[in-house]
Amino acid sequence: MNPHIQAFFDPVTATVTYVVHDGSACAIIDSVLDYDPKSGRSSTASADRVAAYVREQGLATQWLLETHAHADHLSAAPYLQRQLGGVIAIGQSIRTVQGVFKQIFNLEPEFQLDGSQFGHLFADGETFRIGALEATAIHVPGHTPADMAYLVGDAAFVGDTMFMPDVGTARCDFPGGDAHQLYRSIQRLLHLPGGTRLFMCHDYPPPAREARWQTSVAEQRAANIHVHDGISEDDFVAMRTRRDATLSMPTLILPAIQVNIRAGHFPPPEDNGVRYLKIPLDAL
Repeated sequence: MNPHIQAFFDPVTATVTYVVHDGSACAIIDSVLDYDPKSGRSSTASADRVAAYVREQGLATQWLLETHAHADHLSAAPYLQRQLGGVIAIGQSIRTVQGVFKQIFNLEPEFQLDGSQFGHLFADGETFRIGALEATAIHVPGHTPADMAYLVGDAAFVGDTMFMPDVGTARCDFPGGDAHQLYRSIQRLLHLPGGTRLFMCHDYPPPAREARWQTSVAEQRAANIHVHDGISEDDFVAMRTRRDATLSMPTLILPAIQVNIRAGHFPPPEDNGVRYLKIPLDAL
């Protein structure tokens, strides 16, 4: 059985949120909490659009899936869980990412490095269900140590491994990133059947086209500018290393990471009742 898929594109962060369902039960993948870095205010307009669709379709929310601890947007998973239910889940290697960033942000001693902030941690190859749909969690490290892809029927949600063919692949210069690992992870995905639909987490389109987020294994193997057939691992790593050296940090990386390693929850309030996000100086 193949899934029904509804996409919601957030132009501010270029993120695509997906509702994946069988007509009765659903998973929400990579939700977005609106955040204004100038004022420090959060809002829920993007998440509310997703919730409205789920309610209109009469879907029961089983899963709130994260492909990784995003650096470009804050997760709305806790808000959607309060609205719709469901289990917040990510790959079990999130514990590695938590360990790195607890030190960078000097988080409170009570912050646990065991992934317990999430409701479920997927192992590589673990199968699960979304109603009548069978799904598989695939560990695809490289962009970060904890990246996951989710294969549901004939559709794979690939997170920040690949982008559309004319954009290429994700960066590997965040803490714990590894271009060799990313190449091998992408090859796992590109060895799925050629007709497998691939759904991107982001699109950063060139000026000549509008945002798009669906492609296929065959299209990526033929035309991805970074990893089409014939590109060796060494060639990819050399390209990725040169390119990453030219990239600036994402606008929201500092607020986003410290929220997303908490499964989208904000830090605990301090003694004045206010919650604070930290900006470490000269750390990244």
